[in-house]
Amino acid sequence: MFAQFKTLPQLFDYFKDEEICLAYWEQIRWGGNVTCPHCNASNPYKTNRGYKCRNIGCQKKFSALVGSIFENSKLPLRTWFAAIYLCTNHKKGISSLQVSRDLGIHQKSAWFMLHRIRETLKESVPEVLGGEGVIVEVDETYVGGKVGNMSNKKRKEITDKLRGINDNKSTVMGYIERSNKIRFKVIEEGENIKDLVRGNIDTNSVIMTDSSTVYTNVGKEFAHHGIVDHSKKEFVKEDVYHTNTIEGAFSLFDRMVIGIYHHVSPKHLQSYFNESAYRYNTRIMNCPMRFEETVAMCSGVRLTYKNLTVKSS
Repeated sequence: MFAQFKTLPQLFDYFKDEEICLAYWEQIRWGGNVTCPHCNASNPYKTNRGYKCRNIGCQKKFSALVGSIFENSKLPLRTWFAAIYLCTNHKKGISSLQVSRDLGIHQKSAWFMLHRIRETLKESVPEVLGGEGVIVEVDETYVGGKVGNMSNKKRKEITDKLRGINDNKSTVMGYIERSNKIRFKVIEEGENIKDLVRGNIDTNSVIMTDSSTVYTNVGKEFAHHGIVDHSKKEFVKEDVYHTNTIEGAFSLFDRMVIGIYHHVSPKHLQSYFNESAYRYNTRIMNCPMRFEETVAMCSGVRLTYKNLTVKSS
């Protein structure tokens, strides 16, 4: 039941009012078989403001918005649907300032809304990439501003925090099946590249990396390990050995940060990479298909403002 629209004005024409939006969301979420989000009991009572569970042990009242990213939001579904359309169809993303101007909402509301949408875009149960005969490119990049370019106050805060280590960058791993799926992973404290490669790629795969020594030993665990040595100006060998695809994906993310978001904190970095990966992985879909798939992922996801803004320890 793809909503047939290709532009934002057509989306607003399709979703004329809140009643139509709610009916669309209920169909996407339940498909005509309404279930209680609290106990999963089916066939609830219909009320003026939603539903009431028939289960004697529950009997809670609920609406279709409970247990989704729309729960407790004061913004209409029509605005939510427009934000989902904008976030998933702009190749380099869209800023909260731009969303606030386009949809006529407060910038903080737009920022919170976009983060809740990004929460739906992450892989809930990541599967290993690759397989027998599949080529998977692996590389890492470093994201973050240069400490030397910061103000004296900010530079002191960073260097004090890092105990004199003049480095403010986060390490990010990237894995991509050629002509297929991509995944990014921000490396957290205690994680190492070798274990991440083992955990994300099928050992029957052919992996392609640069000449970094970190891949030398772990590469032996796969069906084949192709290497290109960038230090020798080696970028493509035999039209197969290269890491140009994953490096191009990293470059697209850099353009997204530089051109749209300008600054991404380490705390939310993984969310922005999830957003970039989702758009890449759905690149062959048209606008209605991508929109409907994204909306279908909005159930069972809950991100509160308190959890979003809590300070990292």
